[in-house]
Amino acid sequence: MTTQSSLLLRREGNGRAVLWVGLLVLLGLLLLASRGRAQTLEPAPGAAVTTVTPDPGFFTEPSIAVNPRDPQQVVAAYQDNAHIAYSLDAGRHWQLATGTASTRYRVSGDVSVVYDARGHAILCYMAFDKLGTFGYWGHNSSRNGLYVRRSLDGGKTWEKDDISVIHHPTEPGVPWEDKPYIVADDSHGPSAGNLYIGWTRWTLTGSLIMFTRSTDGGATWSQPIEIDDGPGLPRDDNGGLEGFDGAVGPRSTLYVVWNNGTHVVFTDSHDGGRSFARPREIISTGPPAFGVEAVPRANGFAQIGIDPRSGRLFVTWSDYRYGEVDVFCSTSANRGRTWSPAVKVNADPAHDGTDHFFQWLAVDPSTGDAYVLFYDRRGDPTNRSQIVALARSTDGGRSFQNYAWTETPFTDQMAGRSAFMGDYTGIAALDGRVYGVWTVKPAPPPGPMPPFAPGRPSAANRAEFEKYAGTQIQVGVADFAAKK
Repeated sequence: MTTQSSLLLRREGNGRAVLWVGLLVLLGLLLLASRGRAQTLEPAPGAAVTTVTPDPGFFTEPSIAVNPRDPQQVVAAYQDNAHIAYSLDAGRHWQLATGTASTRYRVSGDVSVVYDARGHAILCYMAFDKLGTFGYWGHNSSRNGLYVRRSLDGGKTWEKDDISVIHHPTEPGVPWEDKPYIVADDSHGPSAGNLYIGWTRWTLTGSLIMFTRSTDGGATWSQPIEIDDGPGLPRDDNGGLEGFDGAVGPRSTLYVVWNNGTHVVFTDSHDGGRSFARPREIISTGPPAFGVEAVPRANGFAQIGIDPRSGRLFVTWSDYRYGEVDVFCSTSANRGRTWSPAVKVNADPAHDGTDHFFQWLAVDPSTGDAYVLFYDRRGDPTNRSQIVALARSTDGGRSFQNYAWTETPFTDQMAGRSAFMGDYTGIAALDGRVYGVWTVKPAPPPGPMPPFAPGRPSAANRAEFEKYAGTQIQVGVADFAAKK
């Protein structure tokens, strides 16, 4: 072979190599572009977001409810202390109520809120003077209790006196009543009008799921009963009985779930909360408490909802069976006897390394559509910032369409410190209109973060620190009825 021929062959080979490299680069760019498009969520229809706490503070753990007797009335609760924001025009404008925090204790929180069958708003919260040992709340706990406060005008004004559900004085071995959640029977069944509260009781040796009922609009409450099948571990960082939630069917059947280690536990009551079936484990999950980058505390406690037209039950939770944290849903078409395989609610690929957490579930009683709110990190390859996403199922939980409820990502960590984001979010739906409430960490003002005084800081020091490390509560509205 001549030298000239060799040069021609090398040039042809080099040309083919350059061509292949170019094709590979182009394919890579196309894949990246495709992945980028997959990570961009369509905005929720009619999405609007209102920040109800313009000045940052220690605001977390919100709950929300819409009045089925008057859908223009919506209330959102949040801590710390117990606060209420209300709307009288279906979430278009919001105002803050007064007189909702406990006047008996230093702190009131772990809030939840419902409308009862008469259209009254009922706020539930725990109250205490100081926390027990972190994670081991029954150790060194102070006096504490559970209370409700009522609004007879849909959330604008609240009764002066709160009502005790249960309370304990400070004494050795006092139990810690934690994470109460209130449920209303607004059906047309035999127990219509009842109110129910379930919660975790922490002791030095274990955890229990406790339950009480009211048949007079929250004015009085029954002696609490234990509805679990044996105590769990005495800590809330896995192994404790925790995360009570309930839903009421059209015949007043009360369906209840909570977490016990790596299982969701289910039971039901057919007599207005007087007694319950023996609880049983229905869904295997990862541990309900888990680590999420830049978040000091996260969990995947289960929620339950019902389509009153068909009786189909929905349960949602979060776990890390695919490595990253994902949101899942399982359903039952036979009143909880059997449950479908888990369906992934967040629609990005499994094993993509991005987390989705702090989910909450609502089923629209008028349409049967299921809605799930969650924090979504699929748009951040570093898995540190998130938006708030909304998922919707119109086929009984078999599949979910994902939407963006917020546009600007936020991170929970700043200057090496993580803001406390609470343990849960909230969502409600009625007639195709969906209401969500969540916690965000706004970007801090420029300049160094001030030190935070330990113990009981001064008001000035606390206020200055909150500018940098504080959180805000946002309320979102989406309108799927208008989309049709």
